[in-house]
Amino acid sequence: MNHLLIAGTDTDVGKTAVTIALASYWHKYQLNSSLGLFKLMQTGQGDWELYQQLFGNLDSVEIVKPLIFETPLAPPIAAELAGKEIDLAAVWHSFSSLVQKQDFVLIEALGGLGSPVTHEMTVGNIAAEWRLPTILVVTVKLGAIAQAVANVALARSLDIDLRGIILSCSDPLDNSTDLEQLAPKNLIESLTQISILGILPHIQDLKNQNQLAKIVSNWDVELILPSTKLLTK
Repeated sequence: MNHLLIAGTDTDVGKTAVTIALASYWHKYQLNSSLGLFKLMQTGQGDWELYQQLFGNLDSVEIVKPLIFETPLAPPIAAELAGKEIDLAAVWHSFSSLVQKQDFVLIEALGGLGSPVTHEMTVGNIAAEWRLPTILVVTVKLGAIAQAVANVALARSLDIDLRGIILSCSDPLDNSTDLEQLAPKNLIESLTQISILGILPHIQDLKNQNQLAKIVSNWDVELILPSTKLLTK
């Protein structure tokens, strides 16, 4: 598989930061390979614009945004307010075309696995039906354990190819004890039977791509990007 879905347990958990970190790693170490960045769909502004700012001038990176709705709400509601319909066939066509052209494609989801994409389908349904290898971003906060357990259970019920979990420090932590108490690695892995592949610390400047690439090089990259050659090791 030459693609990976970055899904989350909720909104604002760090999916965009993880996607940018992986893209920064790819750009730094996979010098002879091309990359696609694909936002499943966007409501409001932010992610696609940030991709453009960071990677838009690179010939080796192609950024695709099949659907954008102005109102920052769930896609079915945002589409209704715009007087439009969500054409998943068009989204699939854009994705398929990108996968055929690029060596690897990172797909950023929206919301959590249970977030609606249409009135009938969730992000989890898309991941399952499109057979997208997936990593789950879990933000480090009170409730992280329950969110991880619930979303892994949903992924398992849908038979999603869940490669592992990334812990994301969306907010700065006072000390390392906070991480161990709010999102204990051993407990989450024991309850979910899914490996934690890495930790993304709180990053104030997502433009620091060297720092992000270095962070990712300490993750279990082989399980996240199995088709890559690990030039950092």
